[in-house]
Amino acid sequence: MRRALFLALLLLAVPIEMNAQTAPAANELTTLLKEFLSGASRNDAAIHDRFWADDLIYTGSTGRRRGKTEVMRDVRSAPAPKPGDPGTVYTAEDIRVQQYGKTAIIAFRLVATTQKNGSSDVTNYLNSGTFLKRNGKWQVVNWQSTKVPPVDSNAEKKTE
Repeated sequence: MRRALFLALLLLAVPIEMNAQTAPAANELTTLLKEFLSGASRNDAAIHDRFWADDLIYTGSTGRRRGKTEVMRDVRSAPAPKPGDPGTVYTAEDIRVQQYGKTAIIAFRLVATTQKNGSSDVTNYLNSGTFLKRNGKWQVVNWQSTKVPPVDSNAEKKTE
């Protein structure tokens, strides 16, 4: 009897857990994220405007909280790059998507690679975003970015 009750509870819990893990729109959202990062690498205002919802809450890695109006103002006011200026390319790795109906959460490692004076500088961030599907279109309503601190090789030597 105890075993049957345990199995019944387990079978009831599995569909609930699967709903949080199954993401029917995972491919669509991953493509959207990658297209956005490509556009953000070029500081493309149109792609920013499509990606962020009007009611966005964006918390950057410095702890500064902004809405879409502030994000768009920053994008539009950025000076055009001059020849020889360092360029940064943004990519996503370790992408995870969890979907809850018309809401989805994407968590990933943002890799910012800046080319300067013939060398590459790579900075990593752990990002997560909450997407809502409204009027047939996915947009970000909440974004969080956390800069991953560089590895301290001296700290590793101290623990050995």
